[in-house]
Amino acid sequence: MNPFEFQTRTRLVFGAGYLSRLGELAREMEFRRTLLVADRGLVGAGHVDRARRALENEGAAVFSFHEFGENPDSAMVEAGRAFAAPLKIDSLIGLGGGSSMDCAKAINFLLTNGGRIQDYWGYGKASRPMLPMIGIPTTTGTGSETQTHALISDEHTHVKMACGDSKSAFRVAILDPELILTQPAGVCAAAGYDAISHAVETFVCTRRNGISECFSREAWRLLASSYERLLAHPQDLEAASAMLLGSCLAGAAIESSMLGAAHACANPLTSRYGTAHGIAIGLLLEPVVQWNSAVCASRYRDLHADLPARLHDLALAGALPRRLGEADVRRQDLPALAEDAARQWTGQFNPRPLDPAGALEVYECAY
Repeated sequence: MNPFEFQTRTRLVFGAGYLSRLGELAREMEFRRTLLVADRGLVGAGHVDRARRALENEGAAVFSFHEFGENPDSAMVEAGRAFAAPLKIDSLIGLGGGSSMDCAKAINFLLTNGGRIQDYWGYGKASRPMLPMIGIPTTTGTGSETQTHALISDEHTHVKMACGDSKSAFRVAILDPELILTQPAGVCAAAGYDAISHAVETFVCTRRNGISECFSREAWRLLASSYERLLAHPQDLEAASAMLLGSCLAGAAIESSMLGAAHACANPLTSRYGTAHGIAIGLLLEPVVQWNSAVCASRYRDLHADLPARLHDLALAGALPRRLGEADVRRQDLPALAEDAARQWTGQFNPRPLDPAGALEVYECAY
């Protein structure tokens, strides 16, 4: 069994309707001037106004930042820093999917430690304390609320940078399954499949350990049993609860271990084609599991007797594209994509060593 260190840095507050507790929790942490980072879709859904009212009712001044996209990049993070710097904020809230929560973490890096987000690529590069934060996921995808990394793309190269530090953990994560009921069907399908991939990849990665396996197993159980149900019945609160908790636990598994080749092969699709991350994962997780089965088939069977078949059925239920060609990937680009994939950080922890030849096999299988 691999050695590990484990420390719970984030207080989890789970319950239907618990967004209403935001003001109370912020008051406990003495939030007075708060930057609320949320994507524009949440403004239309009414969640931003609800969060603002909860905070203002407890006497906090709230400043909203919405100028970022689905895959936040370094320019968007700098825009957030420039917006927040004169406001003398003392706290941040990330409300939304992984993009909102990652953007909040990244802005925090720059506000408290200076420089550019590229300076924090890696882990442990923040030398000064960071502002306290609350994370509130509204999708069942990244599990960013239980992770200390922010995934930010370089605005010029489009390479995804994992910028992490123990100080960038959310102090509190509010898990309100009612918020999940408002996510669009396409987001539910893609983000939910991404969460499933987190459970699968952390379960076999080379950094897995006794703690991460507990998170991975329970995340898989919750997600695999609820994904199809929530897609078929979008207002099913129990299914939404299971998906939200499963996503959170899968995020904790990442924090305690790491990912693998599916994410290594997905990232070049996002950087080269702008493919949404969850869609890219939907295309690649099943081929990666088939490729990895040469070395870890028995571990996959611990999750499901025929894991590739189960993943195939789940992707079909989500109406996710099944072939790279459907996502407008050109076959002649596969060798270059494979070179990019082999350089990705997460590929280093795949159970089967990932080199360009192996990545090309995965892409060919997915084409």
